[in-house]
Amino acid sequence: MGEPSELVVAAPDPDQPGWRREAVGPDQVRNDAAVAGALLVGALLSMVLQRTTGFYGEPAEGWVALLCLAAATLPLALRRRYPSAVAVVITVAFVVTAELLVPETLFINITLFMALYTVGAWEPDRRRATAVRLGIVVVMFAWLIISLFRSVTDPDSMPDLSRAGVFSPLVAFMLIQLLTNILYFAGAYWFGDHAWASARERARTAYRGRLLQIERQVVEQQAVTLERLRLARELHDAVAHHVSMMGVQAAAARTLLGTDLERAARALEQVEDSARQSIDELQGVLGMLRETAREPATGDDPALGEGPAGDLTARVGRHAPDGVGSLSVERLPELVERTVEAGLGATYQVVGDPVPLPPLVSLNLYRIAQEALTNTRKHGGVRARADVRLRYLPGAVELEVADDGAGGRRASTPSSGLGLVGMRERVAADGGTLEAGPRQRGGFLVRAQVPLRSDRDD
Repeated sequence: MGEPSELVVAAPDPDQPGWRREAVGPDQVRNDAAVAGALLVGALLSMVLQRTTGFYGEPAEGWVALLCLAAATLPLALRRRYPSAVAVVITVAFVVTAELLVPETLFINITLFMALYTVGAWEPDRRRATAVRLGIVVVMFAWLIISLFRSVTDPDSMPDLSRAGVFSPLVAFMLIQLLTNILYFAGAYWFGDHAWASARERARTAYRGRLLQIERQVVEQQAVTLERLRLARELHDAVAHHVSMMGVQAAAARTLLGTDLERAARALEQVEDSARQSIDELQGVLGMLRETAREPATGDDPALGEGPAGDLTARVGRHAPDGVGSLSVERLPELVERTVEAGLGATYQVVGDPVPLPPLVSLNLYRIAQEALTNTRKHGGVRARADVRLRYLPGAVELEVADDGAGGRRASTPSSGLGLVGMRERVAADGGTLEAGPRQRGGFLVRAQVPLRSDRDD
C-alpha cells in the first residue's frame, strides 16, 4: 500500500475579500512591452501620414510629437503590474497630445482604451479601479465638452459645417462625437469588468478543484491510518491469545516435569497446538495483505461495512479460508474448550434462537471473546472462572464474558492496554456498544452488543 502524496496547498479563496489575480509573469510583461512598442511604431507611421494630408495647419514639432506619442504608448508595457498608474499617465499624455496638435488620433485612442480596460481587468483594489476609471471618464468628458465649446465659439473652426438651425450639421457632428465617446468609454469599462469576473470564475473553479484534491488526499491518508490500526488490532488479537496460552502451558509443563511426565507432555502438546494455531492465523493475515495489496480501493463495500476501502479484517473471509477468515462465533465452543484445557475454568452458553451473523460481526465477536479470556487468564488468577454467553436479542446480538476474579486481580501483570482499545474499535466498527469494567461482586465483565440489520430495514 503506497503512501499518499503530500497535500496540495489551496490558493486563496476567490470569494473572500482581497482576492487578486495571479501575479504577472515575465512572459506577460514581455508581451505587453512588445505590444507597446508596436503601438508606438504604428502611432509614428500614422503621424507621418496625417502630416502628409495637411489637415493640421500648424502641427507640433517632431521631437515634441515623438515624446507625446511615447508617453501615450510605452507605459502599456507595465499595464498589468501598475494598471491605475498607467491609465492616469496615458490619459494625461492623450490630452497633451491633442492640445499640442500632434497629428495622430488613431493609435492613442487604442492605447487609452487598453489602459481603461486593464484597470478593470487587473486592478486588485476594486474600489480604486472604479474610482480611477470614473475619474478618467469625467475628466475626458469635461475636456471633450470644452473642446466642443471652443469649436462652436470659433468662427474659423470647421467652416464647412453650417451652424444654422436648431439641428444644424455642426450640432449633429457634436452629438456624434458625444455618442462615440459614450460607447468608447462604456465598452472599455464593461470589457474590463467582464475580464475580471471571468478570471475570478476560473480561479474559483481551480480553487474548488484543489479543495477536492486535498479532500481526496486526506481520505487516502485516513484510509492508510485505518488500515494500519485494523492490521495492528488483528495481529494483536491473533498473537496475544495464543502466546498467553503458550506461556501458561509452558509454565505448567515445567512444574510437572519432575512429578508427572504424562501431564507435562500433554501441556507441551498444547503449547505446540497453540503455536501452530498462531502461525495459521498470522499466515491468514499475511495472505490477506498480499491479496488486498493487489486490489485497488474501489470505495465502500456494503458487505464489509463503512470506509473508503472497506474493512481490512472483513476481507480476511475472502482471502484466508483456512486461517483468520474461518473464525466466527460458531468456533466459540472450540475457543472455550482450549481455554479449559489450558487450565482456566470456563463455560459457554447460547441464549436465544441463533440467526446468521454478518462475517465481520461474527469475526469481531470471536476476537472480543478471545481477548476477554486472555485477559482473564492474565489478570484473574489461577482459580478464576469465566462464563461466556452469546445472546441473540431482537435486532441485536450480545456477547458477555464475565469472570469471578476468584484468584485476585494481578495488577502487576504486564499489559499493553491495547486489548480493551481493540475491543472498543471492533464494536464501534459494527455500530455497537461495549461495557468493560470490574463487577461489584468481584471479577471483571466484558459485554458487547451489536445491532443487526433485518431485511425490513433495507
